[in-house]
Amino acid sequence: MDFKQEVVETIAKVVSLPKEKIEALIERPKNVKLGDYAFPTFALAKIEHKNPAVIASELTAKLVNDNFAEIVAVGPYINFAIDHAKLVSVTLKKVLADQDKYGDQDTNQGNVPIDMSSPNIAKPMSMGHLRSTVIGNSIAKILQKIGFTPIKINYLGDYGTQFGKLITAYKLWGNEEAVKKDPITNLFHYYVKFHEEAEKDPKLEDEGRAWFKKLEEGDAEAVELWQWFREVSLQEFNRIYKELGVTFDSYNGEAFFNDKMQPVVDELRAKNLLHESRGAQVVDLDDDENPALILKSDGTSLYITRDLAAALYRKKEYAFAMSLYVAGNEQSGHFKQLKQVLGKMGYDWQKDIHHIPFGLITQNGKKLSTRKGNVVFLDNVLKDAVKLALEQIEAKNPNLANKEQVAHQVGVGAVIFHDLKNERLDNFDFNLNEVVRFEGDTGPYVQYTNARAQSILRKANVAIDDTKLALSDDWAFAVAKDIADFPAIIQKAFEKFEPSVIAKYSLNLSKKFNKYYANVRILNQDDELNARLALVQATSIVLTESLRLLGVDAPKEM
Repeated sequence: MDFKQEVVETIAKVVSLPKEKIEALIERPKNVKLGDYAFPTFALAKIEHKNPAVIASELTAKLVNDNFAEIVAVGPYINFAIDHAKLVSVTLKKVLADQDKYGDQDTNQGNVPIDMSSPNIAKPMSMGHLRSTVIGNSIAKILQKIGFTPIKINYLGDYGTQFGKLITAYKLWGNEEAVKKDPITNLFHYYVKFHEEAEKDPKLEDEGRAWFKKLEEGDAEAVELWQWFREVSLQEFNRIYKELGVTFDSYNGEAFFNDKMQPVVDELRAKNLLHESRGAQVVDLDDDENPALILKSDGTSLYITRDLAAALYRKKEYAFAMSLYVAGNEQSGHFKQLKQVLGKMGYDWQKDIHHIPFGLITQNGKKLSTRKGNVVFLDNVLKDAVKLALEQIEAKNPNLANKEQVAHQVGVGAVIFHDLKNERLDNFDFNLNEVVRFEGDTGPYVQYTNARAQSILRKANVAIDDTKLALSDDWAFAVAKDIADFPAIIQKAFEKFEPSVIAKYSLNLSKKFNKYYANVRILNQDDELNARLALVQATSIVLTESLRLLGVDAPKEM
């Protein structure tokens, strides 16, 4: 039962406001003693020209709903106190029936391509790639939960001027055997060296641009080197994606759109949108904005050229309801231009394109930079996280079966959870020792809470009846109330494209369950044992599903 909706329906019977307006006005009292929901009457005061407190008192006298233990006027507010036993009973029955489908919306809402992760070829995956990867993966799972079909696209950075630079670097300093032995490390070393040397000798930049032009023109040597760099890089990326538990539906990167850019340029010309500016080809935007640069003066393409081609291809290929780009906050200007150009081309579906920006991961307060070699490799972070998790498991539960597997689930899960508990747009500093702790606001804390619930169920070893589910104590009510909120939490996470909503929710539910565990003798043999075990099971179901939506495993033992 949706108790908030019950409040809406009850209020709607006695006021002339639309239900949407009523729902928007409803608040949660900060003091639990004032009830569970509150409806302010200020909006009605303007209509009825009465004191809000008087309106609240008059309306309360007309309100009846057996799902609430109490409906009272407190000043200008009408406060609703839920019947505790009823909420617990109704919520537990629903969760036990739906299991991991609790909170699903099974309507077919259409395709949603998600452009995410998108590392550059020949560079190691760094902590900087983590955000786009895990945010995109979580959003995909949330979308699927509420009825969309996500299509995860790894738009590989497998084209562009950087490849001209890398080819130049390899030809100057490269060693074939070294690359075969450890491709990513060595290619990355060449890339960093190129930028170091280019600061001393700017002519290197010209050489890099020349080799990229050769690549665009199909030069055999350039193409062969580029294909080799791409192949060895993908092998390394896929190994790390496997560690993270992330899969993709498409690896169509920038290069895939090479033959699809010219039709876009032709269309821009045909629609009289393209004109020359200082030798380059541009599309004018609003008066106070810089034009969108489509082709450089030497005729080579740019990022936006490929993104226009990609947007048109994805609309044709997937007939999308929405198209998402999970990319850093610094790219906001680029996506704004992309949408503006599509709009000028006459495509009104540009409004369905959403940039999902995010903040930076820093270390010791410093920004990580691939170009300068100031980078933390994701592979190393995951290995260290698993090691730290194993050390804690050895200390807490040395006899645990499958310790190594659980340590992997906890260590990798901790890194993912830490990223996602931070609001997308926030910058945050990464400290591994803080991330992989079993206490505090961490992924392992949520995992451990779920494992505790599973342990209680194993200890009880009884079948749970779905007919005797009423509990009226405050500890149980606090847990059940959070569980009842889960579908609304999923909806909120979707509307804001914000996985942190689910991560924070799972932390709050874990804290309330642990308070319940500390204050109630769950396995006490009495008439409420079945209901208490149902609450434990429902908590585990919701915590497991919350973690799954974040891309984190939920081990049953820790």
